[in-house]
Amino acid sequence: MSQDRPLPPEAQRALAEAEARRKAARPLPLPPEKGGREGLEAVRYGDYELKGRAIDF
Repeated sequence: MSQDRPLPPEAQRALAEAEARRKAARPLPLPPEKGGREGLEAVRYGDYELKGRAIDF
């Protein structure tokens, strides 16, 4: 989008409301994994590695 002209007031208000919603949003807490690996959640942070073997999702 070109920044040559200012945004209309409606667009500015919509952007401000969206930013407020993003700041107010809280991430959902994840329940502990039963019988899983220790450390960060592999699905979100990469591969499992067990005894030198990488298991990719």
